[in-house]
Amino acid sequence: MVAAVDRGNYPLVNFEAPAGRVHDWFPAVLAVSQGRRAYGWEALELQGKPGWVIVRSLKRFLKSAGPHTVIEVGGESLNLAQILAEMMAALHHELLHSSTLDATKTERLQAMLGVPANANSNQRFLTEEAARAGGFEVLGLSNEPSAAAVEYAYRTSEERKSLSRGGLLVYDLGGGTLDVSLVAMGEDEHEVLATDGMPEFGGDDFDEILANLALTTAKILPDSLSEAERFTLLDECREKKESLNPNSRKVSIDLERVRDAWSELSTPVDAFYEKCRPLIEQSRFVAENLLAAHPDQLIDTLYLTGGGSELPPVARILRETFGRRVRRSAYMRSATAIGLAIRAASEDDRVLRDRFTRNFGVWRESDGGANVVFDVIFPRGIPLPRRGEQPLRVVRGYHPAHNIGHFRYLECSHLDPGYQPQGDISNWDEIRVAYDPSLRGRDDLGSVGVQRGSPSSDVWVEEEYTCEANGGVKVRISDKMSGVSSEFRLGKWARNGKPSKRR
Repeated sequence: MVAAVDRGNYPLVNFEAPAGRVHDWFPAVLAVSQGRRAYGWEALELQGKPGWVIVRSLKRFLKSAGPHTVIEVGGESLNLAQILAEMMAALHHELLHSSTLDATKTERLQAMLGVPANANSNQRFLTEEAARAGGFEVLGLSNEPSAAAVEYAYRTSEERKSLSRGGLLVYDLGGGTLDVSLVAMGEDEHEVLATDGMPEFGGDDFDEILANLALTTAKILPDSLSEAERFTLLDECREKKESLNPNSRKVSIDLERVRDAWSELSTPVDAFYEKCRPLIEQSRFVAENLLAAHPDQLIDTLYLTGGGSELPPVARILRETFGRRVRRSAYMRSATAIGLAIRAASEDDRVLRDRFTRNFGVWRESDGGANVVFDVIFPRGIPLPRRGEQPLRVVRGYHPAHNIGHFRYLECSHLDPGYQPQGDISNWDEIRVAYDPSLRGRDDLGSVGVQRGSPSSDVWVEEEYTCEANGGVKVRISDKMSGVSSEFRLGKWARNGKPSKRR
């Protein structure tokens, strides 16, 4: 979904699809066949064609991805970072050539990008780099539920003046992920207090449930479908799912679209909804637990956004706990895009203050090398700087006891009482820096053994960490005695830190 900034308005961009059809979305779909790749509308047109394999929901691959992550599609190994960049390039081309965006074909497009609230920094970096490689000038990144909160505040600014100033709980269920964010609403500034989610739950799961229900009803074995037929079935289920409303009693699946010998079947929507209920209830528990962790923060509204939230039982099940506070967005699929456009247009960026969503830190030796502890550099919940503000800055200094500094960075969702990692843990980066002056300038530090000795009074190491508005982290590791330093943009992609003399 794309929204534009147009003189105080934020219209959705429409795309012209084949056969003259117009949609307000661009399909994030990949088609692969013997070294050839296609994206978007072109990929959809290849659905069912011999030799072509279709892939959707690429965002889910990002959960544990790095710059060298390879995915297997139709027997081919594809670099995920390259796939994302090519997808962004296809979107960029469509925006300039086949959309309602009023831009010249040579104009540089600025973009504010949305990412899941629980996205780790590798995901954020890969998203931003793909957009840059695809031709966009990236203004920044915003958590998707945070952007939806901006849209809510913009749409209800007059209404909220007559209401109590309680908090907002944004429930953003997209195609592949769920994010829940607790937002404190103010007159001029809205602060994200906490966020949680389910990185592997979204509207795509409802499609899978409906597809499996249809196959079971028709007594068809799932393994009997080809990859192309499976994609066609999921596409059919997505379309029928999206046509459901609170008054629907049956859902019909045209299996003849999947294979000529098959026929259409109908099943009661209640049977479908009951199979969806366990996942929806899990998401309700996420929302309840987030509020329970912040008992002093009352909410006026639980704001439903995202295409997955359109399924009728989502609101129904959430109302079992939250009652009338549940409010469906008038722009379920596009609230995030509109919020991103509003944020991009805000020169002073006072509409939202976001936070670091995970604990970022590094493993360190302690007790003379007898133990290893997690040193938290940027704790979860610390507010990110606004655009134009100085980055967050943390410094560590010491006389090193090793010939080489071997840094192993990670992120975690929670810390135990001793501030050690718990919950969802992502290994983030691994770098080496020479402390021994005789090793400086070597590119093969990985082949040199790390040796521990006595702390050297001739070397004073300073680690300076900075975190920017988009959540990106850099580190400068310096020997203050000699003036030699190395700078890294942290992430598994960063292997280009070069020692440099300070003057």
